[in-house]
This record gives sequence, structure tokens and C-alpha cells, in this order.
Amino acid sequence: MPDPSACLPALLALLPALPPPEAPAAWNLPIESVIPFAVLLLAIAILPLAASHWWEHNRNKLIVALACGLPVGIYVWIKAHQLNLPFDLHSHPILIAMHEYAAFILLLFALFAISGGIYLRGTLAGTPTVNTAMLAIGGLIASLVGTTGASMLLIRPLLRANAVRRRKVHVVVFFIFVVSNCGGLLTPLGDPPLFLGFLKGVPFTWTFALWKEWLLVNSVLLVAFQFLDSWCFHREDVEEKRRDLDEAVERARVPLGVEGSFNFLLLGGVIATIYCSGRFQWPAGAQEAAMLALALASIFLTPAAIRARNQFTYAPIVEVAFLFLGIFLAMIPALRILNERGAELGVTSTRSFFWATGVLSSFLDNAPTYLTFASIACGLSQVAPDGRYLADFLAQGGDSAAILAAISCGAVFMGANTYIGNGPNFMVKAIAESSGVKMPSFFGYMGWSTIVLVPLFVVITFTFF
Repeated sequence: MPDPSACLPALLALLPALPPPEAPAAWNLPIESVIPFAVLLLAIAILPLAASHWWEHNRNKLIVALACGLPVGIYVWIKAHQLNLPFDLHSHPILIAMHEYAAFILLLFALFAISGGIYLRGTLAGTPTVNTAMLAIGGLIASLVGTTGASMLLIRPLLRANAVRRRKVHVVVFFIFVVSNCGGLLTPLGDPPLFLGFLKGVPFTWTFALWKEWLLVNSVLLVAFQFLDSWCFHREDVEEKRRDLDEAVERARVPLGVEGSFNFLLLGGVIATIYCSGRFQWPAGAQEAAMLALALASIFLTPAAIRARNQFTYAPIVEVAFLFLGIFLAMIPALRILNERGAELGVTSTRSFFWATGVLSSFLDNAPTYLTFASIACGLSQVAPDGRYLADFLAQGGDSAAILAAISCGAVFMGANTYIGNGPNFMVKAIAESSGVKMPSFFGYMGWSTIVLVPLFVVITFTFF
């Protein structure tokens, strides 16, 4: 897959050179600069309903993403030139955004390609007990192999298990809630925001202390799912229910097994790469190169028959790559405005940090949103956001740990509120739709999250923050 970070600077370099004026003290971006980002979010929400046939082609998704993202990229490029910012990965906002985009997509691509080479044979029937068990297993391993790895590993077996059921949209929705988001709270490997925090100085074992929040949220979701799935299962047509049970008997004769198991070693390689890149000073691009190498190893070494049985295609990861290219570019002004005017938001208490981080993580990518509010918290504590600054922030004591816990929980949990809150959400949606599941629209999915998740987050607020 070509690296987008190598293409955009080359295109923008064709712009005429501008004389560097005196650098202003701050960016002072107008609020209108977030309009393209808002338009892109609305397009993602509305076009699947208003122009479903046109929108189903990934090429058209790329057109919309670039139409919203490129003008913002050009505007930010000019602004950075006026500020005399050096053209490097530590200072230039376009290079920073494209480097983060490349790291984000290559991590998702590696987990997507490797897990797609693992076939779980002998699928069980999709009864409520089996479905709940699969979601629980996914929630447990999400902190070890990441929410993306757990999602890609289990979504296809879950869809096969429920192939004969008529009511199964809720199964995928709760899968996104638990496996693609809330299960990944316990380690920096679980979710991208926590990994970024690890890189900025949060100790690797610090997130273990969030086990109470993790346990409460996932337990409530699993119990709620068990009741809902049982209700739906017992309202299936008698004929379909009999087919489901017959299918279970037939599949019981096939012993459970795993094909392509060497891909687990490659998943271990991804985990080791993420861990080591945070512990040691790697040159720029080394982590991304390692991810690409692991993905290519899986692609070339896994027999094609295994991927065929998995109904594996690259369409879901291509869709995510195209849309998030526009998102990473268009959201630069939104994040910059938050950084410069964060104090005006009145976010000072743990509860306000939990909700502010969570609400914005629902619509911005939750990884940079985590860093934005971590930066705001450090500013309130007079800690400069340089280097491994979160280690200094935690060392201050007081409310520092509680505030960072609120930011972490808000970013991870509320990334489940929309399809764009976390990378795996869109991928699971795309895989489910390719398997014939009619997933809710953007606003339809938000309806599910509003009814199920928001009351739970209110309970979390009063229980822990």
C-alpha cells in the first residue's frame, strides 16, 4: 500500500513560494477553518442514505475525503510557512498529521491482514450464550492484541456463527461497543490513545489501575447483550430457529481448530514492535516499516485458501484508509483551536475531562483528542507538553492520576459512540455489510450508542469521577 505521507508534501511543494513574514505568537485560526471537517462528518453520515449506490464505491469516498481534506491541508501549509515552522516531523503540522496517519493506517493494515490469515474452524451456532462468550473473549484479548486485532480476529467467526439468524444487527453493534472499544482499556497496546500516552511517559503498567472502570463497563454491556440477544433469538421464526439448531448439530461434528496459526507469531511481532518503539529511540519510519513488513509476511505466507474461507477482501481497510486521510487533514484546525483555546472550555474537574474528551473522541479520532486534553491538563498544572511530559504530570501527585484516568476512559469508552470514533468501528461495519448484514446508518448507530452507552457513562461518571 503506498504511503500517503510521501505524496502530499510533494504535491504541496508545487505551490509558489511565499515570503516568510514575522511569525505570530499563535496560530489564531478562525473558527471557520473547521467547516471542511464538519462537512466531511456530515458527508459520512448523510451520503450512505442520500446516495447509497454512489457512496458504496471507495473511489467516491476518496473524492469526498480529498475534497474536504486537501483545501485544509493547503491552508495549514501556508499558515505554517507564515509561522516559519521548520519542515520536519516534530514541527510541521502537515508532516506530523501525515506521519500519524501513516502509522495509524499501517498499524490497522498489519492487524487487518494478519488476523485475516487466521481461520477459526468449526464455528459454533450463534446462540445467545455463544455470542456473549465470544464478545467476552474479545473484550479480554483486546487489551493484549489491540481492539483492531481482536476485532479482525473474531468478527468473521461471529458473523459465520450468526449467518442463519434474521435478527443480528445488535450482535455487531455490541461487538463494536465491547471488542472494538471498551475492552482495550487495560494496556497501552489496547487502544491508540493509550499507546500515545505510553510514548509520552505514562508507565506501561499504569493503565492496569483502570481495571474497575473496565470491569464495570464491559460487565454491564455483556449482561445487557445477553438479555437483548436472548429476546431476539426467541422471537426468530420457528423455521429459522430450527435451521439454526440443525446447523449447530451439524457444526458440532466438526472439531474446533485453527488454520494459519503462524499468524499468531506475526501478531506477537506487532505487539513487540509497538512495545519496543515506545521503550527505545527508533528512527522515524522504523515502526511503520516493521508493520508493513509483518503485514506483507502474512499476505505472502498465508495460503490463499485460508483467506478465501475467511471471505477476506481489502475493501474494508481501503475504505478506512480513504476516509481517514481526509479526517486527519481536515481535523488539524479543530485540534489546533482546542490546544490554543482549551482553557476557555472550562475543563478543570475529572468529570469535565471525562466528558469533554469523550464527546470529542466520538467525532474526532480518539488518539489525538487524548493528547489534546492531556496537554490542556498539563497546562493547568504548569507542565510543559514536551518530551515524555505525562510522566512529569503524574509525578506531581494530587489529582493528576485521576484526571489522566478520566481522559483515558473518555477517549477509549466514548470512541464507541460513532463509527468514526475509533478505527476498528468502520472496519467492523464494512466487514459486516460485505457479509450481508444491513448495518445502521451513521445516525442510526448513534441512536444505539445514545440509548445503551450514554446512561452507562453517566453511571461511570458518578461512580469513579
